[in-house]
Amino acid sequence: MSRHQLNKIEQRVLDNISNALLMFNAALELSYANSAAEVMFDVSTKHILGRKIDSLIHTSSGLASENLQMAVDSNIVFTDRELRLVLLNMREITVDCTVTPIGERDGGEGEVLVELQQVDRQLRINREENLISQHQVARALVRNLAHEIKNPLGGLRGAAQLLEGELPDPALCEYTQIIIDEADRLQSLVNRMLGSNRLPNNGEVNIHLVLERVASLVQVEFGADLQIHRDYDPSIPALFGDTDQLIQAILNIVRNGARAAGSNGLLLFRSRILRQFTIGTRCHRLVVQIDIEDNGPGIDSSLEGKIFYPLVTASEDGTGLGLSIAQSLVNQHNGLIEYQSEPGKTVFTILLPMEKKNG
Repeated sequence: MSRHQLNKIEQRVLDNISNALLMFNAALELSYANSAAEVMFDVSTKHILGRKIDSLIHTSSGLASENLQMAVDSNIVFTDRELRLVLLNMREITVDCTVTPIGERDGGEGEVLVELQQVDRQLRINREENLISQHQVARALVRNLAHEIKNPLGGLRGAAQLLEGELPDPALCEYTQIIIDEADRLQSLVNRMLGSNRLPNNGEVNIHLVLERVASLVQVEFGADLQIHRDYDPSIPALFGDTDQLIQAILNIVRNGARAAGSNGLLLFRSRILRQFTIGTRCHRLVVQIDIEDNGPGIDSSLEGKIFYPLVTASEDGTGLGLSIAQSLVNQHNGLIEYQSEPGKTVFTILLPMEKKNG
């Protein structure tokens, strides 16, 4: 079936369907693609007509030629959800795919219709909603737990001080001082778990000055062997937020990246502007995207989905509070932190709306 075989009404209907439609003949060669398919593949139909499906789409399952041939032979419709595809331009997308065998047309051989519905955006929205919800629940739990711990800690410290004044041998004060010091250490940890109680001091923030401040702090802390590359969009306007809070949030992420990268490690700071971008369920006219990329070994798969929880850490000397605090600070700006990780490349993405009342 080609475009000239369609009448004008059929052509108009198919070209106005929002899902990509691909028709393959019995030899599994492309015989038709609608306008949505041209947009998805970023190529005109005339350049891909006659090509085999395996030369158009790369995937490990679902749309392989043998699967389509099986659908044709068995005359069975099948659907594959959340299928990852690699297109001609090497762009990866996630789609819901429905394959429908079509009987013989005009005495010819059977064909198969492939319908692709791109679901990347909805999956991202669902993932972000889940991330925001999980973080809010975890923070509420930690706050309640921390408040319950603070009271007995204060009593423990006070009792140790009273005991210290009653001891007959000053040498025994060493033991009460250990109790006091450990109580102070736990009190400091609890305060960090609770986070800052001060109100944000919002104003106009140049995000690149924030990134450069973080870069200078990390460079001093980790030394000249740590390489920091920049890829900034200089056209990004000032956003509205708390400079100190944003510095702290980004610094927590960058420190983790520097530790992961190790000696002679490499960090990349990237900034971009996104238009009409959705965070959770809310669409924002302008959003700043900040990527912090490191070349470390990647995040252990056992921590996937949990790294923003308090006290979750892969580091032997870490407290597991850095990313949790960073997420809280960014959430206070109506933003979100996401990440993608594989060996040799971990990217934390900070999304911050540009609206003035986002603090």
